[in-house]
Amino acid sequence: MKLATRIALSVTVVVPLLVLAAGLLVLGLVSRDLHQQQDTRLQDRASAVLPDVKAMLTADLNGRPKAEQNQHRKVLGDVLDAGIRVRTTDGTVVLEGGPQPADPVRLPERTPDGPVTVRAKGHAWRVLTVPVAGPAPGTFWLFTPASAADPQVVAVRRRVLLVALLSAPVSGLLAYALAGRATASVRRLSRRAAALDPGAGAAAFATAPVNIAEVDELATAIGQLLARYEEQAARTAQALDTARSFSSAASHELRTPLMSIRTDLDVLAAHPDLSPAERAEIVRDLQSDHARLLDLLTALRMLARGDLVEVSAFASLDLSELVDTVCGETGRRHPTVRIEAELPPELRVFGWDAGVAILLANLLGNAVVHGHLPDEPARIAVRLRAEGGHAVLTVDDAGPGIPPGEREAVFRRFHHRPGSPGSGLGLTLVAQQVALHQGTISIGTPPDAAGTRVEVRLPLSAADAPTLRLPRRRDWISRGD
Repeated sequence: MKLATRIALSVTVVVPLLVLAAGLLVLGLVSRDLHQQQDTRLQDRASAVLPDVKAMLTADLNGRPKAEQNQHRKVLGDVLDAGIRVRTTDGTVVLEGGPQPADPVRLPERTPDGPVTVRAKGHAWRVLTVPVAGPAPGTFWLFTPASAADPQVVAVRRRVLLVALLSAPVSGLLAYALAGRATASVRRLSRRAAALDPGAGAAAFATAPVNIAEVDELATAIGQLLARYEEQAARTAQALDTARSFSSAASHELRTPLMSIRTDLDVLAAHPDLSPAERAEIVRDLQSDHARLLDLLTALRMLARGDLVEVSAFASLDLSELVDTVCGETGRRHPTVRIEAELPPELRVFGWDAGVAILLANLLGNAVVHGHLPDEPARIAVRLRAEGGHAVLTVDDAGPGIPPGEREAVFRRFHHRPGSPGSGLGLTLVAQQVALHQGTISIGTPPDAAGTRVEVRLPLSAADAPTLRLPRRRDWISRGD
């Protein structure tokens, strides 16, 4: 059912009900006003006939029948269409005329708050009791039928019903016309959405405001939905590219160690009579290739995680604590390495906990492997400080250093220095995490010694800083340089 039809049907039902409700209210008010007018007329007539009733009771007390009859006529003339009953203090009714309830009905002795309703034989009467003081005391009652206002109330009721009946079709037609006009912009928006090419994206759905709040809000919501769909589609495509790249890189880089392992296994299978020394050498080769495979797979997995991480994984981190933890773990794994750390008590950055740990572990791991001269233990100096809104981390080693022409190449995927036992992905992981955290990285020489200095700058965490925006395209696992 169309929205305009729903609105028209709803109005067709609701408007007559509202008219009836309002009519009932008006009917009650009219009925109350009519009764108040009746009561006012009774009170006015009571005031008008009171002197004549006094005179009539006085004439009756003094035995003057002619004067009493004259007063009878005056009283009946004054009450007009109302009924009246006059009684002396001894209970004798001296006057009874006009419409009034039949005996035996109990009349109120007093009505201090105005006329009251008395019922007799299925009829209702408004009764006003008026005490008469003076030399000839007594009481008189004025009567008027309570149903005297019924014809006017019935007329009002009929008009209310007529208006309610007429309002149903009229309001329904008007509501249908107005609703159809009001929903025209919604129908146009629906047609545009139905004809939209999913590949066109949110930009193709941009539309000028129509100055109808609900329609503009709906158009904005559809645009935002398309934008989120477009972003999610891009992330899905990137995830697929990452998965393909992971598979391609793994198959390419694992071929050599797997072939070496296969060769060693074939040798062991074909020559069961090898000497213990030769067998031990082959086992060492197998262990080395296994470790290389494990390192390579771990590094590829970390690169894939970095390419797919979301902003929700980022939070405020204490970089000093993380650096101290990674230095301690590196020292425990390599007892012969000398690591000196100079850290502030606290230095906070907005980052990915696991990603920053990967960055630090690979920086120190690279310094452990390459940061020493032959037959000398590695000596590593780690320093962290705040400078110009950035956390500056430097890792110095005492190795042979990196020539200036090769410093950019070390961040390339699978770049190996001669004789390097690593996977060629350690510094690639470092560069990836620096980029994700909107930082910078550079390679130089320690100012007071030979060797290599790696300097990483990461923005400090700030409450008023804008939300971190990750690079739109992250393809560290698939890039070839």
